[in-house]
Amino acid sequence: MNAATILFAGTPDFAQVSLQALVDGGYAPAAVLTQPDRRAGRGKRMTASPVKSYAQSVDVDVWQPETLRNSHVVADIAALKPELIVVAAYGLILPQTVLDIPIRGCVNVHASLLPRWRGAAPIQQAILNGDEETGICLMQMEAGLDTGPVYARSATPVGDDETAGELHDRLARMGGELLVSHMEALLQGSIEPVPQNDANVTYAAKIKKEDAAIRWSTDAMEITRQIRAYNPVPGAYFEFNGESIKCWQGELLADLEGHSGQVISAGKAGIEVACGRGGIRLTEVQRPGRRRISGSEFAAQTTLIGKRLG
Repeated sequence: MNAATILFAGTPDFAQVSLQALVDGGYAPAAVLTQPDRRAGRGKRMTASPVKSYAQSVDVDVWQPETLRNSHVVADIAALKPELIVVAAYGLILPQTVLDIPIRGCVNVHASLLPRWRGAAPIQQAILNGDEETGICLMQMEAGLDTGPVYARSATPVGDDETAGELHDRLARMGGELLVSHMEALLQGSIEPVPQNDANVTYAAKIKKEDAAIRWSTDAMEITRQIRAYNPVPGAYFEFNGESIKCWQGELLADLEGHSGQVISAGKAGIEVACGRGGIRLTEVQRPGRRRISGSEFAAQTTLIGKRLG
């Protein structure tokens, strides 16, 4: 197989795992498309994407267009004459002019069992909704949002205590493995994709910071899922004494009773908070600009028992 026949498009860590799997499997792309460098961190320094950093480390050309709707960018892609474009969490829309370029089309590594959780945040939504399993799909790309037929899928259980970060890493590895195991069939056109059942479609919209605000009046089970789903980004949080306190870990207390948001106890075991139904023991929290600490450490810093968390 000629390496010059593949183009890869991706940006974050999830995509970097698929790119590395391609390289390790003997399918190094001719070039990589990734988003332009962004300012990140406390110093707001210009930072390369994980895909760019890895591609440069293995001497793969990196292209960083602001958009793929530029005729010159489309012409450059066409000039490569790619047989296949592999996409994983790229973050830019591929217009029809790009989708039409490769002989074998464009395949997307998607972190859900389509048609469940089309869209930007499938991992978080799987946890928020208590899905017992999720997985990876290799999808033939078309103009619609994750609407294309599926070449292959691989399922995995969602752990009862698994965070989005932990599930992300597992799915990223699965995605790379599934992709490489089907590369020959994709390049030869010997595998037929199966259309999605549109009757079972659900959508996972892009996450906003306010989505992570804890509402203590809801069921404690939902809040524990929220804590797991938004760990590590953006971090579930609640208001207390004028600060937004992030909560990184919490345990379900099904029989705890009290007014929603009321701290029932606070000690060595953590901070027990009543919810709309049941309660939660907060075991790891973080004040703004501070390090993560245990619930017991936070309890020792301030008076909590009887207080209402916002």
